[in-house]
Amino acid sequence: MSLQSVLPDVGGAAESHPVESSAQALVASFAEADQHPVNLSGYGIEDWVCLGFFWTMAGLVFLQFFSRYVLNDSFAWTEELAVYCLMPVVFIGASMCVRRMRHIQVNLLYRYLPTPVGRALSTAVDIAAITFYSYGAWLIARYALAVDNEPMTTINWNKSHVYWLAFAGFALMALRAVQVAVENWRRGFSALQNPGFFDGSAG
Repeated sequence: MSLQSVLPDVGGAAESHPVESSAQALVASFAEADQHPVNLSGYGIEDWVCLGFFWTMAGLVFLQFFSRYVLNDSFAWTEELAVYCLMPVVFIGASMCVRRMRHIQVNLLYRYLPTPVGRALSTAVDIAAITFYSYGAWLIARYALAVDNEPMTTINWNKSHVYWLAFAGFALMALRAVQVAVENWRRGFSALQNPGFFDGSAG
């Protein structure tokens, strides 16, 4: 058998093998997904509220695009409402990050601190976070009361409702921060002291 007759067969096998393996892996992933039912228990109320506002904002942006470039008659109120939908997405979504401890954290210092000192410092951080979120909620509540009954620019809706949604986001952040602080205290450490425990990189 000549070398030329062997090489095409080897090349063809090498080319078909990755495609066949990828198809088998895809089929296996679908089969594995069928065996595990969808679990929604890890989601909180703020997750669903944030999701609703996100898709409302997406619909408003699409409507603005459609009315401007297809109908050639842009609806002015779509832009303002889309911007206002962004506020609850940001602030209520931030409470989700507090609950899941996904805000940016600087934990380099804790590697070099004794355990009791690190525990005290992380507890102080929890208290500072609760204080900050509570103070932010108070400030936004004052502002919402100040603009009460003030209409929006393009539509005759009360502007204060939007800021009450931002207040709800900060209030949820404060409540979730209290919940996280209590869990950290019972556990004996926080994500600052042992980040691997929360991201799955450590037992």
